Order: sequence, then C-alpha cells, then structure tokens
Amino acid sequence: MKQTKQQIVTIGGGSGQFALLAGLRDIDGIDITAVVSMADSGGSTGRLRDELGILPPGDVLKCVLALSPQRDLIRTILLKRLTGSSRLRGHNAGNMLLTMLAEYTGNFATGVKALSEILDSHGTILPVTVDKVTLVAELTNGSRIYGQRAINVPRETQRERIKDIYLVPHHHDEIAAYPPVIEAIGGADHIIIGPGDLFTSIIPNLLVPGVKEAIMATKARVFYVVNIMTKYGETNNFRCNDFVKNIEFYIGRPVNGIIYNAMRPKTKILEQYSEKEQAEFVEIDGDHELWKTRKIFSDDLLSAGGGIVRHDSKKLAKLIKKIISQP
Repeated sequence: MKQTKQQIVTIGGGSGQFALLAGLRDIDGIDITAVVSMADSGGSTGRLRDELGILPPGDVLKCVLALSPQRDLIRTILLKRLTGSSRLRGHNAGNMLLTMLAEYTGNFATGVKALSEILDSHGTILPVTVDKVTLVAELTNGSRIYGQRAINVPRETQRERIKDIYLVPHHHDEIAAYPPVIEAIGGADHIIIGPGDLFTSIIPNLLVPGVKEAIMATKARVFYVVNIMTKYGETNNFRCNDFVKNIEFYIGRPVNGIIYNAMRPKTKILEQYSEKEQAEFVEIDGDHELWKTRKIFSDDLLSAGGGIVRHDSKKLAKLIKKIISQP
C-alpha cells in the first residue's frame, strides 16, 4: 500500500521563506505548498508593480527558485541585476520572466505555475491573494506609513512602535484570499509560519480575509519559526514570547510549537548588527507561561556566513523532519 505524503503548508515571504523551502525541498515523503505575501513593494518588484500594475513577483520568484533542483545554477542567472537600458536597469531576469508569463497568460497565478514548470520546482507556490494591495502601518503616535518598503526600511534614527497594521485594496472594496490557499490550509497536516520580518513578510499573509479563519478551522499542527534577530522599526526589544503573541493574535489560535535557534552568533557579529542595524539576538525566557502549553523545538539553526545572520536551510530542515515525524 502506497504511503500518503504529508502535506506541508508554509506561510511567509522574503529570504526567510527561501531558506525554509530550500531545506524542505530535500525531505522525502512530503508535499510542499508555499503561501506567499503579495505586499512587497521594494526594488525591482515595486517598480514593476507601479509601472505595469501587476502583482509583486519578487518573493514568489524566490520560492520557485528554492524548490527547484537547479536552484544554485538558475539562481545566479535569474537573480542577476540588469545594468544596460535605463528602463531595465535594476531589474532581475527572474522578475522580468515571471512578469512576462503573467502578462501573457493574463493571470498571475498561472504565470507562477508556468515558471515552476520551467524550473521543475518540487512544490506548489500560491500568492496569498490575487487582489492588489498596499500594506499600511499605524504607529503609536498616530502617524501612518504606506507601503511594505517604507515600513521595512525606516528613514529615521528613531521611530515609534507599530500599533496596527492592515491592507488597503487598490481597485476593489474587498480583499479575498486566493481560493487554492484556503484549500491547502484546510488539507494540511502541518503549517509552518515564518521565518521572516514579522510585520512586513509574515503578518501581511494573515491579514488577508479568509486566511485566519482557515487556520483557526484546520486540524493541522501549526508551528512558528521565530526570527534569530530583531528588526529595527518593527520588533525592537522583542523577546521570543513577543513574536509568538503577535503571531497568535493574527491567527486567532495558539501555535502547537515554536522552532527556535539556540545558537548565539559570535560577539563580533552581534556588535556589528547592533551598531549598523540596531538589531539584537532574540532571547527566550524558558520559564515563561506560554511554554506551558506550547512546545519549544530548539537547536543550532544558525548560518552566519559572510557576517549575515540567517537560518541554515539544512539544519532547519533536519529539525522540521524530526518534528513532523512525531505524532
């Protein structure tokens, strides 16, 4: 009798989801569905969004690459920045290819599926919504910041905390989840949220109407991969429990467990992050009341090559494989 594969749904965006998917791709016995934020507004993605009115391709492209067996070779080609024509300058080949596929088919999700087929990606990549949206953050002083890029890269040396965050539709009165996303969440065995910037990569997915309700209704076990470092302008002074409380607020239920990196980066690297990015290592209070009903899965998940702190794909996948094998 053929064994049924476990259904894994990941929710996120940016480089964090790339690291997660790059590791999950090599685990046998699972089917992967990546749900990707559509709030990105920076760089090449932002320009294409503004000029052509398309959904943002950047985070989706990273997911397609992460799940491709030709990832290392293709990544070099498709993420290469163009430098010639002034119109093309700053764009990468992958964003342009995905944009052309979406424009030609007249459907962004179909374009994503076509690119996945071209790169033989081992999984399904779904935009969380096919409605065009802008992410808005309201700060504690009452001011508002419009757009993921502006929220993600503060211009000031100091900034008020984020009080509320929400999505504004471009051309419709309502925003809705892409229906296959709801189906995937409903049929999942395990849902993995993160890692990634809390307010600009993760929560934008959870703000889309229908996503929270689907997570609340699913029988899947839900796990949250906590960030290794805080982010200035978003999660200043956050500890592990602060990240978890925010995630649980937006999914409307407790997580079953958290995945936490227990390896502290070298002091020199931490000092550089503190000085240049006002970022700190995310600490965990082992005796916090949250952990009475939520399991902590901790290990050395650190990759700090080139002085950049991030999750190591192979270490993360090894721990997740162990977690999902447990009843």
